[in-house]
Formats: sequence, C-alpha cells, structure tokens
Amino acid sequence: QVLLVESGGGSVQTGGSLRLSCAVSGYTYRVKAMAWFRQLSGKEREAVAIIYSLTGGTVYTDSVKGRFTISQDDDKRTIYLHMNMLKPEDTAVYYCAASDTAGGVWYWYQRERYLWWGQGTQVTVSS
Repeated sequence: QVLLVESGGGSVQTGGSLRLSCAVSGYTYRVKAMAWFRQLSGKEREAVAIIYSLTGGTVYTDSVKGRFTISQDDDKRTIYLHMNMLKPEDTAVYYCAASDTAGGVWYWYQRERYLWWGQGTQVTVSS
C-alpha cells in the first residue's frame, strides 16, 4: 500500500504563486512515477504533470508549461508542484497520484495508469 497526502492549497489572486506538496509513505519502493492531476467541479480530472522517480524526467500538459514545475525530494518521499503566474482557470482540486510503472499501456495523462491517489487539495485563483 502507498499513502499519499497533499498539502499547500489555498486562495491566491491572479498572477500569484502556490506550492503544493505530496508526502509519500508505505511501500514507496513500488512507486516509479508520480503525477499531479486537477479537477474542476463537474469536469473530468485532467493530468497536469508527471515526474519519473528514477530519472527525474518530467512532462507537462500544454496549459501549464512555463508556469508550473514538478519536482521531488532526493529521497523521493515528497513531490512538489510549484505553481507560478496562476490564472483563474487553474482553480481546481489538485490530486497527486502514484504509478508502479514508468511505462506500460497507458499514457502518462491517463488516470488508469495510477494506482494510488491522494485526497486532494483545493486551489482557488481569483481575478
């Protein structure tokens, strides 16, 4: 079992910054990649960014490129999402997710790839 706990959400104005954290515990050796997703009420959960545990390689969805940065601690027990130049359309519940594979049949942005999920943290950006 892998347990994920997010923190760091809150309310900011347009152009502001926030840093989300996701603490990983349990069978961490099984985690090969971690990602951030977000979901607005009534909408599909969408992938934001992924980081591969072994290589540190990252991929971002187009709408956050140049504004968000995903990173991990050296011990890989905490990942972060640094969010800059926030926009109202970034408002959502943000979830961290962990996968036991760095490849496989699912693309990185597909929810099915991830076995473990956090409870979510709310980010609200006001204009």
